Amino acid sequence: MTVRRLGYRWRLREVMAARGLWQTTDLAPLLAERGIELSSTQVYRLVTQTPERLSLRILMALCDALECTSTDLIEPVAEAIPARKRAASGAGSDTAGEVRALRPKRARIVPDP
Repeated sequence: MTVRRLGYRWRLREVMAARGLWQTTDLAPLLAERGIELSSTQVYRLVTQTPERLSLRILMALCDALECTSTDLIEPVAEAIPARKRAASGAGSDTAGEVRALRPKRARIVPDP
């Protein structure tokens, strides 16, 4: 059995280059026209780094400014990861017994006679 890890590739820089926008400072005025005010540092990070969180307003402003769709900016990536093999039950390891052996023994309080 394989497990799929889902991720994405941020393609803003590629889309900007295809539109002739080569510098991060070219993007700020386009976003400002659409009501998105970002600092030059924020715009730089948006272009050069993959965002972990992104406001839908910013995404829609990017799509409008660059005349593209969200799928042009965000490319889904899935990678298959082999699942860890588990020991078969009864295959020589008694995990329940091992856990019991690690637990501390309960103290008994015995009244003095």
